[in-house]
Amino acid sequence: MPLNRDFVGREYPAPDTYEVSRELIRRFAQAIGDNNPAYVDIEAAKALGHPDVIAPPTFLTVLTFRYAMSGPVIDPDLGLNYALVVHGEQKFVHHRPVRAGDVLRIVSSVVDIRDAGRNELMTTKTAVVTTEGEPIADLYGTLVSRGTAAA
Repeated sequence: MPLNRDFVGREYPAPDTYEVSRELIRRFAQAIGDNNPAYVDIEAAKALGHPDVIAPPTFLTVLTFRYAMSGPVIDPDLGLNYALVVHGEQKFVHHRPVRAGDVLRIVSSVVDIRDAGRNELMTTKTAVVTTEGEPIADLYGTLVSRGTAAA
C-alpha cells in the first residue's frame, strides 16, 4: 500500500523541550570516540569563541531518537509499515553549534514522498531551534519504504 501523499507539509512539534548539558555532550563525544577538547573543556571552547562547551555535529541525532514517537512515522494514516523501512540518507544543515545550556525545541515535517522504482522515499525535516527561536540546525532524513510504490 503506497504512503499517503497528503502527509507532505504536515508538521509534528515535539511535546516538550530538550535541555543540553555539559554531561550529555561529554557522554556523546565519548560514545563516538571524538576527543575534541571543545566538547569537554570550557576554556578550550572559549578559546574558539564559544561561550561554553559545544556538541559534536552529529549530537542532534539524539533528538531524532528521543522524539521518534511524536513524528510522522507513527501516524497510522501515513500507511508506513516500519517492517519494510530502511534508512536512506541523513543530512545536517547547521546554523550554529549546539552549546551546553541550550534548551531546544523541534518540529518535524514531511517534505517529500516520491516513488523510486518499486520503492517510496519519504524525506523528513526536523527544524531545531532554541526556545528563544534561534535556529540551530535542520536535520533531513530519508526513509525507504521497500516495495510500496503504486503499481
